[in-house]
Amino acid sequence: MRIILLGAPGVGKGTHARFIAEKYNLPNISIGNILRHYMLNNNTDLAREIKNNINKGLMVSDNITIKIIKERLSNKDCKNGFLLDGYPRNIVQANILIKENINIDSVIELYIPYNQIITRILGRRIHESSGRTYHMIFNPPKIYGKDDITGEILIRRPDDNIITINNRLTEYLKQTKPLIKYYQKQSLQKKFLYKKINNTLSIIEVKNKIDFFLQQYINKIKNI
Repeated sequence: MRIILLGAPGVGKGTHARFIAEKYNLPNISIGNILRHYMLNNNTDLAREIKNNINKGLMVSDNITIKIIKERLSNKDCKNGFLLDGYPRNIVQANILIKENINIDSVIELYIPYNQIITRILGRRIHESSGRTYHMIFNPPKIYGKDDITGEILIRRPDDNIITINNRLTEYLKQTKPLIKYYQKQSLQKKFLYKKINNTLSIIEVKNKIDFFLQQYINKIKNI
């Protein structure tokens, strides 16, 4: 399966990306995590440009992101499928995927009301080295403040602050909202499956809805 996971910042993409990747044995490719890892581990002009954009809540340029995505998708673990979390973020990037012959089977859009997004982002914590995501209320770790697997301390991302959140939401409305309409239209033309899921439901309910949707794709393939 080749899946795109869409949604506004703070909607819960990281949590459900992990569940999907683990259940269906897919590499979980988060463009945000890749960019943050790059900026933390490199002292270059490019790393500083990425850091500056992320800290201001701005999108990194299309040229940089597609280069990173192509490099990651060329790895052997992507041969039988992948999950893209946070990419593409606009119609230009979606068209670049088509131009590069990177085909998509399913698109899942998670959404929550905007008035809940800031609360969710401020409660978010991550395991820095792996990118595993938690929420102190909605998806807490087994031990308060520590990663479930390593036991290492969880952190709040530097860009998880009110000013940056508002900038990111503005960018989302401007760039990604049109992308969602673009993909919905393509799904009506039967180019792939598309599902919009309310993530204010419980984690179990959302997982079940995602599993039911992806099972439709699996059944479709079996019948070909």
